[in-house]
Amino acid sequence: MFRLSEYMHQIRTPSAVRTRPENRVIKPVVIWNLTRRCNLRCRHCYTVSADVDFPGELTHEQAMATLEDLGQFRIPALILSGGEPLDRKDLFEIAERARGLVRMLALSTNGTKLHSEAADRVAEIGFDYVGISIDGIGATNDWFRGVEGAFSDAVRGVRECKARGIKVGLRFTITESNHTHLPGLLQLCDDEGVDKFYLSHLVYAGRGDKNRSEDAEHVRSRKAMDLLIERAWDGVNGGRPLDIVTGNNDADAVYFLNWVQREFGKDKAEHIRAHLKAWGGNSSGLGVANIDTQGNVHPDTYWSDYTVGSVKHTPFSELWTSADPMLAQLRTRPRPLKGRCGACIHKDVCGGNTRIRALQLTGDPWAEDPACYLSDGEIGVHETNSERLTVTPFRGKSHDPVHRFT
Repeated sequence: MFRLSEYMHQIRTPSAVRTRPENRVIKPVVIWNLTRRCNLRCRHCYTVSADVDFPGELTHEQAMATLEDLGQFRIPALILSGGEPLDRKDLFEIAERARGLVRMLALSTNGTKLHSEAADRVAEIGFDYVGISIDGIGATNDWFRGVEGAFSDAVRGVRECKARGIKVGLRFTITESNHTHLPGLLQLCDDEGVDKFYLSHLVYAGRGDKNRSEDAEHVRSRKAMDLLIERAWDGVNGGRPLDIVTGNNDADAVYFLNWVQREFGKDKAEHIRAHLKAWGGNSSGLGVANIDTQGNVHPDTYWSDYTVGSVKHTPFSELWTSADPMLAQLRTRPRPLKGRCGACIHKDVCGGNTRIRALQLTGDPWAEDPACYLSDGEIGVHETNSERLTVTPFRGKSHDPVHRFT
């Protein structure tokens, strides 16, 4: 996750760079998909959820035991997600216990059920943040979400959260079919007093993989960043505060760095670069982890085809500190990147971007990320030195005999 507003503040009020201790396992933010059940049918759903019961999901006892382990492991944050997490009957029991175990507790929801008693319970438990997913204004959102009225229900969820003093954000996945709605969504944030806006680039996983043709063209990504940078800068300079972050395309950090260089010169850019380098870009398998509905642990929410192990059999803390070969490579700096990503002079800033896209298209998790929208000149490479990406859908098995891709 690239925290645009946070780094924008560094231009106005610079602070010392915080570095990570060497040779220490980073305790990850854990995104926990509690259930695949969901009342919507989103076109880019990475869990391929539906409004039915799915067998094999963690029992209440298994979920509570996992919570205790996460608490003892001292993870910094826990995000309860789905499907639609409000469709899990024991969600609030899980959340109530989690509140006493983790420093930061968040809920990721489609917002359509976040009304009345459900909103009351979210407030009573004390969630630090509620992220509500939305994919456009009005009918466009409903088309993406597969249910008429989803937009109005989600906006109602925003309002009910704000009425109860809950910090709330909108989460927007940009594609070719909805990119024109970005200005309207930013206006919606201002109109409704939304605290945070998260722009997600499309990741080729679940139904998002099937709909990869809708991935925003590179020019759309650049225009979106231009708009977000303008809005974030306005917030820093006395406009209405809005915490803007982006995800699933760490090239955003380099694009921002280039903007700082153009607008403020070398000294400011070097300061920002030092902060971005300390952040390190893509954090899959390092600063972020996923537990899916079946209890399987993955490097992040989109790596469902690669399983480190299951919390049904082994505590998360043991899995995360094991000698898993993929986790070891993801934690290597620099990563063993190829093509444009390998030749890029900014790979210490973006960390090689989102590896699952390269995997889905080539079968090689270390190939260049096809969603990097920066030119060769912007990343300091020449076409002759770049192994151009061959776009061929990957549907095979892992070459690693220990782990498999399904």
